[in-house]
Amino acid sequence: MEQQLFYIKTFGCQMNERDSEIMAQLLGEAGYVESAEMDTADLVIINTCSIRAKAEQKVMSLLGHLRGNLKKKPKLKTVVAGCVAQQEGSEILRRMPFVSLIIGTQNIYNIVPALQCAAEGGQKVVTSLVDVYDIPRFLPSMDLPPSAVPFRKFITIMQGCNNFCTYCVVPYTRGREVSRLAVDIVDEARVLVEGGVKEITLLGQNVNSYGNTNSVAPGRGKGEYGFSELLREVAALQERGLKRLRFTTSNPKDLTDELIDCFGSLDILCPQLHLPVQAGSDAVLKRMNRRYTISSYLGLVDKLHKVLPSIALTTDVIVGFPGETEEDFEGTMKLLNDVRYHGSFSFKYSSRPGTRAADFSDAVPEDVKSERLHRFQKRQDEISLERNKEYIGRELEIMLEPADDGGLLMRGRTGSNLIVHLKEGVKAVPGDLCMVKITYAGQHSLQGKTV
Repeated sequence: MEQQLFYIKTFGCQMNERDSEIMAQLLGEAGYVESAEMDTADLVIINTCSIRAKAEQKVMSLLGHLRGNLKKKPKLKTVVAGCVAQQEGSEILRRMPFVSLIIGTQNIYNIVPALQCAAEGGQKVVTSLVDVYDIPRFLPSMDLPPSAVPFRKFITIMQGCNNFCTYCVVPYTRGREVSRLAVDIVDEARVLVEGGVKEITLLGQNVNSYGNTNSVAPGRGKGEYGFSELLREVAALQERGLKRLRFTTSNPKDLTDELIDCFGSLDILCPQLHLPVQAGSDAVLKRMNRRYTISSYLGLVDKLHKVLPSIALTTDVIVGFPGETEEDFEGTMKLLNDVRYHGSFSFKYSSRPGTRAADFSDAVPEDVKSERLHRFQKRQDEISLERNKEYIGRELEIMLEPADDGGLLMRGRTGSNLIVHLKEGVKAVPGDLCMVKITYAGQHSLQGKTV
């Protein structure tokens, strides 16, 4: 068979990035070769995100570009995967009939046979979504030269979500919550560490509820082996060379005392937590179906600071949710000033088809949403700068990584996930740890010199 080149374009979150890595490995094992350029590929896979309308629009724009490429390359195969594929499968094929295959989120492990079936004139839309299923055992390939080993990797520990927040499409695009077997996760982490990976991030729509909906360990029922136990097992790989451990994302309603205690007892667990609050008003949180209050959220923040005073907290905020009043928004601003997040991801509310909030009638005007978002982000930038200035003069451990400019200088990342730019060369490789003294702080990064 003539060698086939493939290219994957990924939109969205870290889970999509990990899904793209899985598809790339499966294609490689089937004889495909990854291309660095989309225009040279024989197979282009677009792994999509539908959390916000803008991401979905980018996908349709890229598909339009690929339709033009068919004139130059008539045999080009195009695949749409991910959340937009899951949600809009048949509609995509109607609008873009040249697409070779549309494959949903639960079917990525079948990418190779699905491609073959579509090529033989079979099913083009593979988006079956079931409530009960097993995530296949999957071990990463580390057959790479030492210079090519990535020092940082993601591991998906669960799929789907049971929370049904009224603004969110995840339960409809990734299905109901299913946790992977603990042994599969730990084995995957072990393979990565033994292959040279230094930092691992455990991924899930809500990692805090790991193990609650299905049994994940022998002899343990639902809810009898949780995320804190899994964290401790993966952290034990420190003896084999793992340097750092992270996780995302957490729902505050499922943040347990046992998990909070891990920040005080596992020195390999990075002192940073992304804890999405979404809004600072109990009334808005209730309409969002978040199932916690601002009081209970602040109680968690207090517990975290007691266990680890230096912990860096980040969050997600949606501005202009339907029905949000000026008083509600002032609650969000008060929360920002009280917690003083090191950083946040903030967005104007974007209505997504199929969600309950899409039917809410009391939409906030766009100009009001824009003004509130500007106010929030301006204050967050001020707080981030103030927080970062607290590091000036301190010595911090960073994990080195290549600088964005591709030059000889490197940069590093603190345990709290802040970028530190170095002004001198370092004899090291990505993934090495070193101590730096912070000399300057900006809104989004630091500068330092090696100690």
